[in-house]
Amino acid sequence: MADQNDRSESQRLDKWLWAARFYKTRSLAVEAISGGKVHLNGQRVKPSRTVRVDDKLTISKPPYEFDIIVQGLNLQRRPATEAQALYQETEDSREKRELLREQIKNEPLGFRQQKGRPSKRDRRNIIRFTRQD
Repeated sequence: MADQNDRSESQRLDKWLWAARFYKTRSLAVEAISGGKVHLNGQRVKPSRTVRVDDKLTISKPPYEFDIIVQGLNLQRRPATEAQALYQETEDSREKRELLREQIKNEPLGFRQQKGRPSKRDRRNIIRFTRQD
């Protein structure tokens, strides 16, 4: 009987992140926790660590970082509106994310992250730049 009460008061961290919709699958949540992107009460933890109400989580999903306080536990993944009731984001964290979102939005469009080989257009620009001498 005591085991039943413990389950309702705590939950595995990876399951909670999945139920709160921070990650699409539990395996992605486990990968993030193992990679040091999730901290519980300021400490790096394992995926099996239990989360309780009023615990503080820091979740890093580049380029954003969330500082949240656990408000509730849910064993099942529910709709997003219900999942948002499981946590409360700190005001500092919300302001930082909004500021970063505005900075990214206002960046010049010419900035692109390079993935793989240069495109035909990129090669023309490289050749044009190197032949300026």
